[in-house]
Amino acid sequence: MALLGLLYGEAGHGYDLHRKVVADLGQVWHLSQSQAYAILKRLEARGDISAEEIPQEKLPSRQLLHTTAQGREKFLAWLDAPSGGSTRAIRMEFVTRLYFLNLYFPGRLAQAFDRQRAEAQGHIQRLERMLAGLPEEQVYNHMSLDMRLRQLRLILDWLDECRQYFP
Repeated sequence: MALLGLLYGEAGHGYDLHRKVVADLGQVWHLSQSQAYAILKRLEARGDISAEEIPQEKLPSRQLLHTTAQGREKFLAWLDAPSGGSTRAIRMEFVTRLYFLNLYFPGRLAQAFDRQRAEAQGHIQRLERMLAGLPEEQVYNHMSLDMRLRQLRLILDWLDECRQYFP
C-alpha cells in the first residue's frame, strides 16, 4: 500500500518510488529495489496501476506509473481500515496510514489516533481475559501474554505522545 499510496498523489517511476519509501518510511518498511519492482508489477497485473512508456533519447524507455480508479479506491479503503491491535500492525500499518493521512487528509489524523487507541484497548481487554482464564501451570503462556499486554499498554502511551506531533 505504501507504493500505491505514493502513486495516489502523483505519477512516478519505480526507482523514485523506492527511494521515497526508503527515505520517508525506511524504518517502517524494509524494501529492496527488486521487491519494489516486483510489487509494482503485481499492482499492474491486478489493475491497480497502469504504466505509460516514456521514450528517452539514446536510453531505454522509462515507465511512468499511474494509479487506476480501482487502485485509488483500494488505497482509500485501506486508509480507512483499522490497523489491528498487534504491536507489529501498529508499528507498520498504523504508522504508514498516518504518513498518508498527514500527506493527503491531515484533518482525519485525530480520528485515526482515536480509532487506533480503541483497537489497542480492545486487544488489551481480549488478552486480559485470555490471561485470566489460563491455568497457573501454563507459565510460558502467562509470560507471553503478560509481555504482549505490557507492550500494548506502552503503545497506548506512545499513541498519546505521538498525537501531539499532529495538532
